[in-house]
Amino acid sequence: MCMLFILSSLSTAFSQDNPGPEQKMTLEEAWDRVEKYNKSVKNWDLRVQISHQQQEDTRRERLPEIGVKSEYARISNLPMYEGGLLQAPTQYPVLHNFFQLKADAYLNLYEGHRQRTKEQTEEVVHALTEEQRRQAAADVRLRVAAVYLDLSRSLVFEQLTLKNMEEAEKRLAEIRELHRNGVVIRSDLLRAELQLSRQKMTLVEIRNAVELARQKLNLMIGLPEATRVVPADSEAAPVLTGDYDAYVSEAMGQAFALKIAGKQQEISELNLRQVQAGYKPRIGLFADYEYAYPQILFYPYAGALYGLGKAGLRISYPVSALYHTKHKEQAAKLEIQRQQIQLSDRQDAVRQEVREAYVHYREALERVEVSQLSTRQAEENYRIVRNTYFHQLALLTDLLDADSQLLQARFDLASARLSTRLHYYQLLNTIGK
Repeated sequence: MCMLFILSSLSTAFSQDNPGPEQKMTLEEAWDRVEKYNKSVKNWDLRVQISHQQQEDTRRERLPEIGVKSEYARISNLPMYEGGLLQAPTQYPVLHNFFQLKADAYLNLYEGHRQRTKEQTEEVVHALTEEQRRQAAADVRLRVAAVYLDLSRSLVFEQLTLKNMEEAEKRLAEIRELHRNGVVIRSDLLRAELQLSRQKMTLVEIRNAVELARQKLNLMIGLPEATRVVPADSEAAPVLTGDYDAYVSEAMGQAFALKIAGKQQEISELNLRQVQAGYKPRIGLFADYEYAYPQILFYPYAGALYGLGKAGLRISYPVSALYHTKHKEQAAKLEIQRQQIQLSDRQDAVRQEVREAYVHYREALERVEVSQLSTRQAEENYRIVRNTYFHQLALLTDLLDADSQLLQARFDLASARLSTRLHYYQLLNTIGK
């Protein structure tokens, strides 16, 4: 028993060593900090920015392609095998220096709408990234809510345990008085002391849970680890205003998973159009101008610097695409079918998730009502057993059992109330809020 007192004292001293500032905070305020400080959300913010830059880069591909190149080379003599390879060649002297400076430009006019399809794909990818970011933020908010409610539960348990320990100490004092008067035996006194020691150890565990929950919450919302967040929300759960069918209908229109699956299907359809563009000709305007030395392009040749420019319309057709693209197109069509099945599968999964969250919420409400009744019954039972024990009409075991049942009933009631809130937030997350 002495060791338990020492452990309790050490835990209390540890939890109070260098205590951080206390900060009252509602769940809404914690969610606001998620948007600003959570590292996972910041990561997705950067992904959205990257996607935006890629989208802008794709749009700029409509601009003309402009290039400049320069080349210098040393040229060997020109051997001419006039009598065949088995005869010694005749070496003809040439100008050994070659130089070229060239600028060219190309403006794409038509390529099977490949550029437009690519831009549309980047737009959908950007929208997909934004939706994934919203889903990630919503998931983080749900995890923050779970930790916040867990912290609230532990703090409530701490207060209930302290209240129960206060009652146990009063009861122990009365039992000691009865023992001194020879009314009860020593085993009753030892059982009462053991019960109080167990409660002290329970308090140590609860306070450790409080510290761990606070650290986890602080890290998720960007607060210093030492900050002692105190939940400021009430235990009352928000009330659902619709029925199951209404929430399913709402989820079909705005659930994150379905929006993401829809965007992925759009991307697969655009990918098919991109593949089919490989069958189309490429048409564009071109222009180039070059300075070169020597002039060996047109006869008569000359050992002098010359300039030459040209401009016109360029048309090309990839004949090999007729057989290279066949299986790519078939694979793209199969990918569309796969995405359609995946979207339907996600719809079924969302319906199931909505049903589970809704049923668990209704179940939690019923558990609150049952826990309220159980708490009243446990309080009355403890009052009766306590009176009968001190009138020598009941055993101490019955009294301690009644005390444990009362504390557990209060724990269950607090847990049920907070669980109702968590199931409510889970339902909102499932339907895309």
